[in-house]
Amino acid sequence: MAEPDMLLNRGRYRARLAASAADVAAAQALRAQCFRSGCTDSDAFDSECCHVLVEEQPGGALVCCFRLLLLESGAELARSYSAQFYDLTALQAFEGRMAELGRFCIHPNWQDADILRVAWGAMTGLVDGQGVQMLFGCSSFAGISAAPYAEALALLRQRHLAPAQWRPGIKAPEVVCFGAEPLREAETKKALQKMPPLLRTYLLMGGWVSDHAVVDRQMNTLHVFTGLEIGAIPDTRKRLLRAVAGGD
Repeated sequence: MAEPDMLLNRGRYRARLAASAADVAAAQALRAQCFRSGCTDSDAFDSECCHVLVEEQPGGALVCCFRLLLLESGAELARSYSAQFYDLTALQAFEGRMAELGRFCIHPNWQDADILRVAWGAMTGLVDGQGVQMLFGCSSFAGISAAPYAEALALLRQRHLAPAQWRPGIKAPEVVCFGAEPLREAETKKALQKMPPLLRTYLLMGGWVSDHAVVDRQMNTLHVFTGLEIGAIPDTRKRLLRAVAGGD
């Protein structure tokens, strides 16, 4: 019989919902390792979210985690983590269910691409099961200097800006506006390499971004607001995700 909190069991990895305070603490410890150089990472949003753990099996090592906050519509966006950093007035008109993806991280010692596939498969199952119509969150570039990511940020502006009807406005006191210079082909390849894997996956599925990044000195990251309308995901991509979500 399947465990009640199991979301996906595929090959070397399994994804499950956190079922105890110890599970949440394990996720917080991994987040601290990835985002805060060993300091603790917990906040008031943890108690409002469901937490997903991706573990290696049979050993049970935690290799990836993320949290999801379910909102009934855009009218509830003030409850989200992202609302601290972005003016989300435009998105408040979104009428469908939304889910905020947060604190997504993969253990730095694990480089297997299947980890990301299993995480997205588990996320797909949750999104489908809850009738979510938009997934959103903050994609993070490591560090607070925009210079290493100039090409990546320019590419986001060039190809992936949010539709005007949903575009987040500036709210944070310290932001980086994206460069407007068109990129050459070699620069485009470099730009994609500089993007976090989570953000690249969003974009492959038709996701879009804000026109600026937020400088978060506490987390030592640059945040980029990222949105994905579930109905806009290409059919071929949906089939691949749902095939993974089906498990073994």
